[in-house]
Amino acid sequence: LKTILLTRIGDYLSPLKRLGFWLTKGRKIARVPPEPNVHWWSEEMDGRHAGTSPAVGKTQDPAAILFSGGTTGSPKGIVLSNRNFIAEGMQAAAWGGLVQGDSILATLPIFHGFGLGVCVNAALMAGGKTILVPTFEPAATAKLLREKRPSVLVGVPTLYHALASDPALAQSDLSSLKACFCGADTLPRPVKERFEKLVAERGGRVRLLEGYGLTEAVSAIMAMPRGEYREGSMGIPFPDTAAMLCVPGTTGEAPAGEEGELCVSGPAVMIGYLDDPEATAQALRVHADGRTWLHTGDLARRDADGFFYFVLRLKRIIKSSGFNVYPSQVEEVLYRHPAVAEACVVGVPDPAQIERVKAFVVLKDPAAQSEAMKDELIAYCRTQLIKWSCPREIEFRRQLPKTRIGKVDFRALAAERAV
Repeated sequence: LKTILLTRIGDYLSPLKRLGFWLTKGRKIARVPPEPNVHWWSEEMDGRHAGTSPAVGKTQDPAAILFSGGTTGSPKGIVLSNRNFIAEGMQAAAWGGLVQGDSILATLPIFHGFGLGVCVNAALMAGGKTILVPTFEPAATAKLLREKRPSVLVGVPTLYHALASDPALAQSDLSSLKACFCGADTLPRPVKERFEKLVAERGGRVRLLEGYGLTEAVSAIMAMPRGEYREGSMGIPFPDTAAMLCVPGTTGEAPAGEEGELCVSGPAVMIGYLDDPEATAQALRVHADGRTWLHTGDLARRDADGFFYFVLRLKRIIKSSGFNVYPSQVEEVLYRHPAVAEACVVGVPDPAQIERVKAFVVLKDPAAQSEAMKDELIAYCRTQLIKWSCPREIEFRRQLPKTRIGKVDFRALAAERAV
């Protein structure tokens, strides 16, 4: 980076609030060491500068570079155009039924495609407003939900789990909610049911609907229609977006009724990966129909009516004794157990099995942690999974690590290589 332009939160606060922020949080923030390429916004604005010509932007010009794990599993800069963001905003606003005067509670950070593309851009393009949440804390978010009364709520499963467990919301009026969407990770059915029950008891009539997206297409590219519900489905593509299933590793369409790699084509698909033509060529491929398709790296299936169902991320497979184990399937079973609040399944090295299946579990009642509970959970999995997919080991945690957008960070757990 040639120039880094920084601003401080205190620059935008009144003197009294600035002092309060410094006493509570500001003094804990590490100082930025002086560097020749670091410039402070407030100092630059106080100075005198020569005039400059207005910038000329074109539809296909890069608008932002967002970083993500990428369809190949390693972090990459995703270059997104003005057209990408405009299309995503219009699509998401239309799908969510956003109109002038509506508001979205933006629980996701705006350095992420979901937070920027949906929570901010879609709301503003519809003539609504976005209620920013600087740091996701369940209690603070629940308070905003009570006081600001947003009409739309979008987030990840951990958000809805936290809200459904908040005792204050059980006494609040939630009738303002008209649409709730969940993405970025698989939504466990118990979480969905608890949240919908809470809203229904407090005057609302919304279904928590799943969607699907990835930063390579800004954010959401498909979701369940508001008047429809299919168990476990992530919906159908947004307007002007096409989706198909390909035989993994090829550009050929998978036979009808079979699982395949989800590929999408539309106006929200990225320009490419920053300075990585090889990865770009792997993700963006021209098919026989002449269209450029984004290969997502996710395995999905489609029913007879065109509704898509997420199966697994192709890069998240455990190889145990030569068998493929899909962590999301094991986690889904664990979530059904009444004692389980959260679960994450990873593969850990094993001299005999190459990898063995290990589950990290957070119980609803921490006092229930015991060897007997571990045996009970493993036995429960064995009633619903083939033996190769069942956890060989359970480790209890008070909490699971999360990414910056609130998803369970399975990579962090896998990196521990716990034995």
